[in-house]
Amino acid sequence: MFNTMLNTIMMCYRSLILGLALLLLCTQVHAQETGSHHASRIISLAPHITEMLFAIGAEQQVVAVDDASDYPAAAKKLPKVANYRSLNMEQLLALEPDLVVAWGNAQQQMVQPLVQLGIQVFYSDPATFAKLNEELTQLGDLTGHSSQASKVASRYQQQIATLKQEYQDASPVTVFYQIARTPLMSANASTWMGQAVKLCGGVNIMAESPTPYPQVNTEQVLAQNPQVIVAKSADELAHWQQWPDLQAVANAHLLTIDANLLHRFTPRTPKGIRQLCAQLDQARTN
Repeated sequence: MFNTMLNTIMMCYRSLILGLALLLLCTQVHAQETGSHHASRIISLAPHITEMLFAIGAEQQVVAVDDASDYPAAAKKLPKVANYRSLNMEQLLALEPDLVVAWGNAQQQMVQPLVQLGIQVFYSDPATFAKLNEELTQLGDLTGHSSQASKVASRYQQQIATLKQEYQDASPVTVFYQIARTPLMSANASTWMGQAVKLCGGVNIMAESPTPYPQVNTEQVLAQNPQVIVAKSADELAHWQQWPDLQAVANAHLLTIDANLLHRFTPRTPKGIRQLCAQLDQARTN
C-alpha cells in the first residue's frame, strides 16, 4: 500500500512539473506573440529614421526625435533630444528608451555613452537602394511591426524596380548635381543622389570623385559643361546665369529637385527619383 501511495505521489509530481513546463512555454510564446520583447520606447536621431519608423507603424513607440525630424507632421510634436552632432543626454535618459536608432558612422561616437549604459542602439546607414529595403525589415523586427514593414519594403522595392525598367534605355544626359551653393558641393556615384542620377539615365560629371560629397570649384563645372544642373531651389542655381554659354544655362536646364525626397533615405525616395527622372527627360526632349 505504501508503494502504491508513493507511486501515486511521484506521478502527481511529474504531472505538476510537466504542467509548470507547459505553462512556462505558453507564457513565452504569448510574450513573443504580443511583442513584449520588442522595443516600446524608441528615440530617433535623424529625419530619415523617423520617417521609416512612422512608415512601418511604430509611431506610437517613438518617444523623442532629433531637431530636424519634420515628417510626418506628428513627428514635429515629439520631444527633441538631439541634433546632427550632439545629444541632450539628460533629457534622453529621462525618457528611458529601450532602443535608440542612430545614423550610422556619422553618430556612432556620439551614442557610445548610451551603448556603455546598456541601451540598445541600432545604426541606420542605408547607403544603397537595396540596403534601405533591408533596414525597413530590420526595424520591423526590432519594433514588432514585421508585417507592416514587409509591406512597405515590398512596395518600395517594386517602385525602384519599375523606375529601373523605365529608364534602363534612356539616352544619356550629363548632370551636375549641386548639393550646396556655398561652398559649392556635389555628390559622387556612391551616394544616394549619385545612384538616383544613374538610375534616371544621367551621367554624373562628379561620379569619379574620391570623396562622396566633394567641394567643387566653378571652373570644374564649366570645363565639363553639363547639359543639366540640379539643385534644391532656384536661388541656389541663380549664380550659373553668369555663364550663358554653359549648356545647362543656354537650354534653360537649371532644374530643381525636392531635397527632402532625395536627400533623405526613406520609402518616399522613389517619388523624388521619379521627379529627378522627369527633370532629365526635359533635357532629352529639348
